[in-house]
Amino acid sequence: MKRWVFGAVFVVQAAFTSTAGSETLLERGDYLVNAIAACGNCHSPQTPEGPLAGMEMAGQFLIEMAGMKAYASNITPDVETGIGAWSDAEIIEAIRNGKRPDGSTIGPPMAFEWYRHISDRDVSAIVAYLRSVPPVRNEIPASTYEFPLPPAYGPSVQTVGEPDHGDLVAYGAYIAGPLGHCLSCHSPIVEGMPDLENQLGAGGQVLDGPWGVSVTANITPHEDGIGSYSDEEIKRAVTLGIAADGTELTPPMGFAYYRNMTDADLNAIVAYLKTLEPLPDP
Repeated sequence: MKRWVFGAVFVVQAAFTSTAGSETLLERGDYLVNAIAACGNCHSPQTPEGPLAGMEMAGQFLIEMAGMKAYASNITPDVETGIGAWSDAEIIEAIRNGKRPDGSTIGPPMAFEWYRHISDRDVSAIVAYLRSVPPVRNEIPASTYEFPLPPAYGPSVQTVGEPDHGDLVAYGAYIAGPLGHCLSCHSPIVEGMPDLENQLGAGGQVLDGPWGVSVTANITPHEDGIGSYSDEEIKRAVTLGIAADGTELTPPMGFAYYRNMTDADLNAIVAYLKTLEPLPDP
């Protein structure tokens, strides 16, 4: 089995360096989707060379783990096979609360425990970007689960304020949590769900896919995790997929997206990860 660490995303265009006050929603959405949120890492068909050209956000990526066979949905503006007929509010309801317009529940691995905390501005920015991608007709098979999906992932979330961008650790928690859902993959699975309460960041999930078998890495500041990593080594692992010892990390980490992150966002993630409770490998 190969091991892998969590990541972030690159493509630092001029628009990405503008302040939050001067960014348009579309610019912010472009940065989020193609960096830390890495939506295309699951929702775009992948090849060994990267996302399949002309199929951005058209779905079909398959993840098999923990009693499920989950296909990423088509989230292009195609009316028949994508989300083109959905209103902005319906798309936000799907992202935050895991509900389709017909009332059905969206299953894992969508990390609703985190997405429900995405700010109003950021979730609107993501919707603005998804509206801008070319519609692609691509019918996706239904996902199957060996366990019942919950009727809801918690109380319905209607509004979320902006995080404190001036608090490095708090903003890092927002990037690694609601936006990047890093800890959903990098925490052990207990009874079908990541054990965020007791083993946050300890890794150990086994993910089987076209890349082979990967085991999510421990990203706590324990000696089993990233305790010996320098700040720059953590950033290199996230953006380039190279561990401190030079080992090449493996998919499904979205390194092609994470290397698009700004250095400020990477610094915030590093600051946050260093505050996690040091935990041994499960």
